[in-house]
Amino acid sequence: MKRGGTSKRAQEIDEAAYGSAHHKVAEDLISIGSVLRDLGKLDDARKNFEQALKIDEIVYGPDHHEVATDLINLGSVLKDLGRLDNAKQSFEQALKIDETTYGPNHPKVARDTNNLATVLQDLGQLDNAKKCFERALKIDEVVYGPNHPEVATMANNLGLVLQDLGQLDESRKCFERALKIDEAVYGPNHPEVAGDLISIGKVQKDLGQLDEAKKCFERALKIDEAVYGPDHHEVAVDLIFLAES
Repeated sequence: MKRGGTSKRAQEIDEAAYGSAHHKVAEDLISIGSVLRDLGKLDDARKNFEQALKIDEIVYGPDHHEVATDLINLGSVLKDLGRLDNAKQSFEQALKIDETTYGPNHPKVARDTNNLATVLQDLGQLDNAKKCFERALKIDEVVYGPNHPEVATMANNLGLVLQDLGQLDESRKCFERALKIDEAVYGPNHPEVAGDLISIGKVQKDLGQLDEAKKCFERALKIDEAVYGPDHHEVAVDLIFLAES
């Protein structure tokens, strides 16, 4: 039986055992929604996440951390659906709950702030997105230390919005920081490193540093060919960047 069918059967069993407004049922709905989202059935996933949210609000109250988790799931699928204002509201509500529950400098708050920043970026609210990414980065630096993969991820996200803002030198510094961390954590020939090199190469191209950009794209291509083989779509992407450099 496929995972979605297993989750649906679990939901039916739990509804019979506990009733339709029980947290176990909400958990089953979240599992089903996650499968549906992976399958690209976004509206169906949204309905499951909304139902789970409604149950958990009844069970725990509107300001519980389980409700925040439901809001994140819902916000993510709303973002996938292009319903950005609705996604923003979900992420903002989750952030408010988690700030109250955990305090302003908790990793969950960094996660929520990052989620909010991504949708702000998609909405074109770049200055606000930048502030959120900067906050998430600062929290993770304190929690994990300056050389953790989570910090690399946040530095990369900040670099992307800085690039959108045209702050190219600052963007490049963020990408270079992410590269340095990922090389130390994963080694020089890891796909994460290849991704960082692509980001650096793109901003170097925007800066007119074409020789440096080409070197980055060539190195990324070499890594991805070794990891995935010569016929993988990641290699194709690398080849396109290299051809356009």
